[in-house]
Amino acid sequence: MTSSHDNLTEAINNLKSDDPEIRKKAADELGELCSDESLNPLIGALKDENPQVRFKAAQALSKFGNSAVDPLIEILNKEEGETLRYATFALKKIGDPSTVDYFISALDDEDWGVRKVAARSLGELGDKKAVEPLIKVMEDEDFGVRLAAVRSLGDLKDEKAIDPIKKARRKGDKEFKKAANKSLKKINS
Repeated sequence: MTSSHDNLTEAINNLKSDDPEIRKKAADELGELCSDESLNPLIGALKDENPQVRFKAAQALSKFGNSAVDPLIEILNKEEGETLRYATFALKKIGDPSTVDYFISALDDEDWGVRKVAARSLGELGDKKAVEPLIKVMEDEDFGVRLAAVRSLGDLKDEKAIDPIKKARRKGDKEFKKAANKSLKKINS
């Protein structure tokens, strides 16, 4: 009979395997075990060359809840690009209210993927202090970021967003106009 500690050690070692399938499986196992010892190895796996391994690591980290928030925010302050996206995804899934300030500052990130996840996360976290920053982001050069912002403003249901949404709607394409109308309905309901 193997102990859960042997499984843990094996899974941590498997994160270093040359085979991405083994690394993916290891990340899943570590997410199930949720041991403090596997927190740092999983954070390291956010930099894996294989996007599926990075995704599995982010999913696993999201299961750690609040104990993963600080290490993830630390990553966010040091890393860039894909690693940032996956760390942001994990934070979003954890949904800790303390991450609101991080997501607000991530709206200025140079990576559109990070800005988009941040904009969407702010709507899901439901903190009204995100309203003003999200209004600004409706002018982002990236369509997906603008769409995420307008949807999140609908989720936040703050009347301050009504006029800015109407203004942005005039400049938007069909899909954006539809999302803007939906958000306006949510705010007015």
